Amino acid sequence: MTLHIGLLVFPRVQQLDLTGPHDVFASLPDTVVHLVWKDRAPLQSSSNLTLVPSATYDDCPALDVICVPGGVGVNDLMEDRETLDFIRRQAAGARYVTSVCTGALVLGAAGLLHGRRATTHWAFHELLAPLGAIPVRERVVRDGNLLTGGGVTAGIDFALTLASELVGEKEAQAVQLQLEYAPAPPFDSGSVDTAPASIVALARERSAESFARRKAIVDRVAATL
Repeated sequence: MTLHIGLLVFPRVQQLDLTGPHDVFASLPDTVVHLVWKDRAPLQSSSNLTLVPSATYDDCPALDVICVPGGVGVNDLMEDRETLDFIRRQAAGARYVTSVCTGALVLGAAGLLHGRRATTHWAFHELLAPLGAIPVRERVVRDGNLLTGGGVTAGIDFALTLASELVGEKEAQAVQLQLEYAPAPPFDSGSVDTAPASIVALARERSAESFARRKAIVDRVAATL
């Protein structure tokens, strides 16, 4: 039976949150991957990459997997009733409800994280608890049919983890090899646990304004849950 996987695409989405998992899912046998938004008009990612939705909220089929990526655009989504309603509808019948990076905050705004273990980008991790989640500092976190991935590149790890659930470990490993996914970064600065303190401080400084704006939104949303 054909698997239907829906990735939410929206203005100012973090493209790697979306395209990393997309490459994995699109490599699976008998699988259709949908890029879902309110309409099919081209839109711009946070890095100005043009993306074109392939399905709308109205004509999207019932999904086996719904995935919400992150990005600057999640600020608007957390208070977008049409989007939250669509996510709730699809989540009710999906085998897996998932997110990458700050997409977890959108799941939280939809009321889908209450009492469940979840992760998100390190810079916004403390915003999970106000939305009812149990924050876990891991790259991929599973709680029942809920799978959440950490920041940006963790989306590939998340997608391979989910692929093994959907089509088996052997097929998932074949996809990993096909993509030659064998990370060997030049620096050990991919985590706040390993990056030099000066780099962590710089990154926190650069994300402070974004954090403040997002926290204000989370506080408003949390008050309604």
